[in-house]
Formats: sequence, C-alpha cells, structure tokens
Amino acid sequence: MYRRLRVCSNGGGYEAIPHPPVRLDLAKARHALEAEGVAVVDARVLLIAATDPEVTISQNGRLLFKTRDPKAAEIAFERLRGLLGLPGLEASPP
Repeated sequence: MYRRLRVCSNGGGYEAIPHPPVRLDLAKARHALEAEGVAVVDARVLLIAATDPEVTISQNGRLLFKTRDPKAAEIAFERLRGLLGLPGLEASPP
C-alpha cells in the first residue's frame, strides 16, 4: 500500500512512498512503460519516465511526480499503478 500523495521536501512535486517498503524490478517497469510508448531514462537505481507529469521511479518504490498539481499527481499515480501493477493509495482520512 502506498501512503497518500504528499508534497515532497523541496515543494516541487508530489511523492508516493510505499508502506511497507517494496523493491521494484526496474527492468520490468522500464519494459512495461516503453511498451506503452513512454520514453524512459534508465539511471540503474531509478527510472525517469516521460509521462505527464514526469515521474521518477526509485528502486525502493518511491514515486516522485514533478507537478505542483495534486490532481495531476493522483491521475499519474493511477496510470502507473495500472501499468506496473503497484498497490493502491491508503484511504484519505474522513
């Protein structure tokens, strides 16, 4: 399960952090993204995917969406979740 999207420490984007931690197979993730026509930079310990918004995918499962729009980050998370088979976000408090 991923924790709710939150503003990252520098305020330039939103991040999703898995809890408990996961280990992503970046090679499989890269192939899945490229099969959907997404350009990917493979930096060995992380991927940078040219989605809208751009997303950095870390080996430890952390996702960083480069947008200040929380709705755009949520939509991008759901797309990635479908493409990569990631767990969902925890429910927001009432």
